[in-house]
Amino acid sequence: MKSETPALPTKRPASTAAFERALRLMPGGVNSPARAFGAVGGSPVFIDRADGAYLFDLDGNRYLDYIGSWGPQILGHRPPAVVEALERALSRGTSYGAPTEAESELAEQIIDAVASIEKVRLVSSGTEATMSAVRLARGFTGRDLIIKFSGNYHGHVDSLLVAAGSSAATLGAPSSPGVTSGTTKDTLVLEYNDVAELAQAFSVHGSQIAGVIFEPVVGNMGVVKPSEEFCQSLRQLTREHGALLICDEVMTGFRVAFGGAQSLLGLEPDLTTLGKIVGGGLPVGAYGGRADVMDHILPVGQVFQAGTLSGNPLATAAGCATLKQLKETPPYERLEKLSARLEAGLRKAAEAAGVPHTLARVGSMMTLFFNPEPIVSWREASQCDTDRFARYFCHLLDRGIYMPCSQYEALFVSAAHCEDDIDETIAAAGEAMQTL
Repeated sequence: MKSETPALPTKRPASTAAFERALRLMPGGVNSPARAFGAVGGSPVFIDRADGAYLFDLDGNRYLDYIGSWGPQILGHRPPAVVEALERALSRGTSYGAPTEAESELAEQIIDAVASIEKVRLVSSGTEATMSAVRLARGFTGRDLIIKFSGNYHGHVDSLLVAAGSSAATLGAPSSPGVTSGTTKDTLVLEYNDVAELAQAFSVHGSQIAGVIFEPVVGNMGVVKPSEEFCQSLRQLTREHGALLICDEVMTGFRVAFGGAQSLLGLEPDLTTLGKIVGGGLPVGAYGGRADVMDHILPVGQVFQAGTLSGNPLATAAGCATLKQLKETPPYERLEKLSARLEAGLRKAAEAAGVPHTLARVGSMMTLFFNPEPIVSWREASQCDTDRFARYFCHLLDRGIYMPCSQYEALFVSAAHCEDDIDETIAAAGEAMQTL
């Protein structure tokens, strides 16, 4: 049942007080910078609870949630099957440091769903998954160089926190203090969707490249789709030069399709990284791929990777329950209809207000860019009107619509949303656009 729309504008004194307390205790008052509202101004909302498609803050305000814990909550918050699985697991213990059958069950579900994965290793986060996959690519090939793309985020791995060099033949430089030049000297940074630059990189460095890591649908500079030519070139060039192709599906895995973005694009990567939905909202990650590559990991091979909480029984329980429901009662057709309805409404709202924009969507992921040019790489994304986005975000937040607090993030529609929720969002967006 829908709650009443909150009064306008929403008041949040309890959140403000909670943030002031947090500022005294944690850097920036948060445990992840994406939560700090730094790109939109003001202080962040502190959440008290969540249910279905809604978040409720400390002041009792209700928000339609389009973040879904930054992607994992495809079924909405507190889906009964997941809650029941967690309760059963919790009654038996929280962590053992020893193997469980639930780990094998989740591994079987992943391997069954993702055609390119023959073996998989569970870890505790998406960052850990990408770090491990990159290390494995280097260990398997005996090479050092990794290619990544501007605007693709692969977690806070030192070697992947890199700013672009001046050309495909120039190595990247650290983009964060604390990351040494030595750590990033083996990372090449290219522009997404730039086939010529990719070919040049392999022409210059081909025999030294261990692998290419990329988001098959980008979610971390906003939603950006790869061109067919770009996907074909990635697969062809890596095979020709003996490098591994790594699909970072931490965000897109089980989100845009049950088999991930690679199933939509017809791609067969050598390695895939997963997270978010795989844990049903609990901390988890996974990386998997070709059996001959995965068998280079200890204790079978010599590439080291370990984790005390890897395959945690609570995380595996939530993950198994989520993937089971996604397979047995697929929400993807309904998610497509709801997302298409939201896309059309947001486009119409922006057009009616004469606001320059473009909108990109793949399944239940989408981004409204405040830039009229098609966004195909970071070059275009970086030209968005972020001030206008900030005003748009704040207007929606005050009307009970919780969008990502950055122009460069994707919003997510969940199976818990309904048409009334979508229409409420479109109406609020129409009001917001008229103020911009």
